[in-house]
Amino acid sequence: MLSKKKQFIATLSVLLAIGFLLTSFVSYFVAHDSLTEQIAESTLPLTSDNIYSEIQQDLLRPIFISSLMAQDTFVRDWTLDGERNPDQIVRYLKEIKDRYEAVTSFFVSDKSRFYYHADGMRREIDEENPRDAWYFRVRAMSQEYEVNVDADEAHQDAITIFINYRVRDYAGRYIGATGVGLSVTAVKKLLETYQNRYGRRIYFTDRQGNVTLRGSGYDGPANLRDTPGLAPLATQILATPSGSFTYERDGGTVFLNSRLVPEFQWYLLVEQVEDLAQSRILHTLFGNLLICFAITGVVLFVANFTLSGYQRRLEEMATTDPLTGAANRQVFDLMFDQVLKSVKRRDGTVSVMMCDLDHFKQVNDDYGHQAGDLALQAVAETARECIRETDIVCRWGGEEFLFLLPDCNAEKAFDLAEKIRLAVENRPVTYGRDEIRVSVSMGVAELRPGERQSDLVKRSDMALYAAKAAGRNRVERAA
Repeated sequence: MLSKKKQFIATLSVLLAIGFLLTSFVSYFVAHDSLTEQIAESTLPLTSDNIYSEIQQDLLRPIFISSLMAQDTFVRDWTLDGERNPDQIVRYLKEIKDRYEAVTSFFVSDKSRFYYHADGMRREIDEENPRDAWYFRVRAMSQEYEVNVDADEAHQDAITIFINYRVRDYAGRYIGATGVGLSVTAVKKLLETYQNRYGRRIYFTDRQGNVTLRGSGYDGPANLRDTPGLAPLATQILATPSGSFTYERDGGTVFLNSRLVPEFQWYLLVEQVEDLAQSRILHTLFGNLLICFAITGVVLFVANFTLSGYQRRLEEMATTDPLTGAANRQVFDLMFDQVLKSVKRRDGTVSVMMCDLDHFKQVNDDYGHQAGDLALQAVAETARECIRETDIVCRWGGEEFLFLLPDCNAEKAFDLAEKIRLAVENRPVTYGRDEIRVSVSMGVAELRPGERQSDLVKRSDMALYAAKAAGRNRVERAA
């Protein structure tokens, strides 16, 4: 056992060492050259998650400001009081704009339909005017706010990111819309910074796949579904909060990471075109995987072969009495159930025999425990020579053995018990220069219809006691 264990450990160690050395050296030398070239030509220290985090910080601020404006008691009280002094709301909007350095701030009253602006502009909105379509969309929507990219008429129609927040009175009724604007130029500059520094293409889309914000290097269509190679993935991208995808563009592979910005309900998309260094690293990875799989397969085969042997040995130790080679008591319950099911299908019967060595304590006292062990081994070996291959012998405990006899009635069991008793009696145990005469007493019982296993064993045990009471070295049949 010890030598096999050493061989197993040595074999496993050699195989693992060879495998790890091969994969490590191949990965190191090839990846080193590729990474050196990649770092020199296109260093990419930031991941798409870093970009997402930094951009999100800039985009969350105007949403928070618009939320405060919508909850401000002054806005609600001034509106509910009849909008009697327009200069008050203008001053309020200007203060919000200046304090938070917003591009614009506004409020629209649903009752008067007046549009108030921080720069003092006031006009009445019209449902027929395309410029005012945004307000009636906000008025009808169920969400508390929306993010909209539109022209700011107060600033020469400069493209602005508006946060349009619904305003409710104290009873929860809709009374208007308010919010601030974020300069598209600021966000575009941030996109340009990342694109120029890391060579990645970065842009935003809405839930429908329309490109809402992009850097100057973006030359794709206005919708993801119109992008060659990306169209089949557009639905999947827009249906998941985040993901990694690849598609083919202009004969090359493009890696794309998408992240949903929940506050804006926009997706941040970051693309990286596969370059030579990445391609070489990928090929190296495939080579390493093949080597690892091959070595792992060999190691698993060897380990499985070896462990199977140990497992069989452990199972044998768990089910077999190491001294006599008979099954142990724990196995009897399982074997009894199997035998009982088998004989029932054939309308057969089952008998058991309880066997006990006579004067076993005296053998131990007179010759020692080693002699007692030899006596037990001799009885078990003699019994196995007398029973059938289908019969089962279990060491029940101490000097007792229990025999399970399928397809055997009480009469046949009695005859078999007599055969075993005579064989044991006529085969003395040799211990050194001594010959030890051994005899056994046995009790036989046949399973009755509906009888439990414990009751059957108990009856055979009672028959055994009857045999001992009648003078030992005999067989008795259970009542």
